Amino acid sequence: MARPAVDISGVEFRRKGRVILTDVDLTVAQGEHWVLFGPNGIGKSTLVSMMSSRLFPSEGTLDILGNRLGKVDVFSLRPLIGLASAELGRMFPAGEDPLDAVVTASSGVTGRWRDEYSDDQMGRARDLLDRFGVGYLAGKQMWQLSEGERTRVLIARALMNDPELLILDEPTTGLDLGAREQVIATLSDLGSQSSTRAIILVTHRLEEIPRGFNHLALVGRSATNPTPGSKDPAPGTIVFRGEIERGLTDDKLSRLFGMPLHVTREQGRWNAFSPRG
Repeated sequence: MARPAVDISGVEFRRKGRVILTDVDLTVAQGEHWVLFGPNGIGKSTLVSMMSSRLFPSEGTLDILGNRLGKVDVFSLRPLIGLASAELGRMFPAGEDPLDAVVTASSGVTGRWRDEYSDDQMGRARDLLDRFGVGYLAGKQMWQLSEGERTRVLIARALMNDPELLILDEPTTGLDLGAREQVIATLSDLGSQSSTRAIILVTHRLEEIPRGFNHLALVGRSATNPTPGSKDPAPGTIVFRGEIERGLTDDKLSRLFGMPLHVTREQGRWNAFSPRG
């Protein structure tokens, strides 16, 4: 049996004594396309940082592409993981050329110094920028980019190495309607491809779920707070995992957000609204 792309068992993450995530279990098989969905501030980005080898769990085990965090050189692992996230975007030097931001994914670094890349690698980086409509950014600097431009550069970077695991954390943040739909169309194409690449899309907006993503993990609040006497919200955990049609229901989303919600699906795209509105 092929090893899972991601295998999380009994994971807890604590920061400065506060429990952020607890009792997290999730297995993502090769070739599966998952949506990690939940409210803001629930711990989704923390989970992304662990799945991309940027953070380590406080308890439990997390295996990425058959490698256990804490027992593997993460710098040899990261080129196999394509990641697009706002946190990663903040790691680039302000003066970095967006073209270099893409091509440096080949060596798993943020910031090109004395690195040398082949003509084929540079050509692929340019093609990816063109694919997302931002080829004109080559030669500029990261600080000059709009939020939408930066987002598309990061997605291009995430695909640079043709990764075995692709993680997209809120990939349409900062995009206007046209740019958002362009990105979603590209993600739908990725989702419809048959390959061994696993894709995890993180979002809190139903309408931004592309076609071709058929597995869902809902992140909600744990039933109990494992930090005695804490006034902080209960930590996040995965409250549902399975087929997307079974997870995106009125009942489950109403409980997740603490208000009545009605879920709709039209032409393969999801949405939800409150009947009270």
